[in-house]
Amino acid sequence: MSAKIIDGNKIAADIRNEVSQKVVIINKTYKNSPGLAVVLIGSNPASLSYVKGKEKDCTDVGIVTKTFRLEENISEEEVLHLIEKLNNDNNYHGILTQLPFPNHLNERTIINSIHPLKDVDGIGIHNAGLLAIESPKFIPATPLGIQQMLLRSNIQIPGKHIVICGRSNLVGRPLSIILSQKTIGGNGTITLCHTGTSNLYKYSLQADILIAATGQPRTITSAMVKPGSTIIDVGINRVEDPSKKNGYRLIGDVDFESVKDIAGNITPVPGGVGPMTRAMLLENTIKAYEFQINEE
Repeated sequence: MSAKIIDGNKIAADIRNEVSQKVVIINKTYKNSPGLAVVLIGSNPASLSYVKGKEKDCTDVGIVTKTFRLEENISEEEVLHLIEKLNNDNNYHGILTQLPFPNHLNERTIINSIHPLKDVDGIGIHNAGLLAIESPKFIPATPLGIQQMLLRSNIQIPGKHIVICGRSNLVGRPLSIILSQKTIGGNGTITLCHTGTSNLYKYSLQADILIAATGQPRTITSAMVKPGSTIIDVGINRVEDPSKKNGYRLIGDVDFESVKDIAGNITPVPGGVGPMTRAMLLENTIKAYEFQINEE
């Protein structure tokens, strides 16, 4: 029997509708709109595609957005100068720096220069610290989206063994924190695996909820999955496919075709975690607006 598909597109659409209703209330109450500034450096094809999708999402829900496109060879000083201007610009309540950056730029320096109340990605040192002590203002969009997928699909988290494959500051590490916190959408027992984990299958086979964020296609195979478990696939990998007009297709970090016959629930790629990440960025932008209005 095939697993139930967790439809990220549908859940994300529900969240966008909720955000849209919040924007309507903001417009009526304060006579203005939340704003999101996106800083895009260079011309990475994947980044261009992501930013285009984010622009459409913002427009659809009524969030004002502008993408600041910078040349690949821009200096770090110039990037920091732009962010300082955006920090002081009341038209933009959230600032997003699209990753990855060109190699000559210091990622941590630039991210940390964003005002904590505008850090809608939640990965600046201030917001990462607040999350670590269980007092978050912003939770990174992908972990927050995964938590919402589980909650809105009525998948139990408390007391469940959750195995996360990947320890990045964008996904694995913050996800391990929010799913273990003693809150709604948390209280799970977490095992955080990574590239240095020996015999990964020993841990993955114990997982009630298995989250794959390895950045490598088809890392998780059917032999590594506990029957009836929930599989969340964070991966987005391009593989060649001559049958496609663009010459490639997208697959995840999970071998979907073999795992779907063993799992109880599974996210597809595309159409799973990806739309949720974009939806939660909108939610974080609304939060940023509310924080700044209350501060004023």
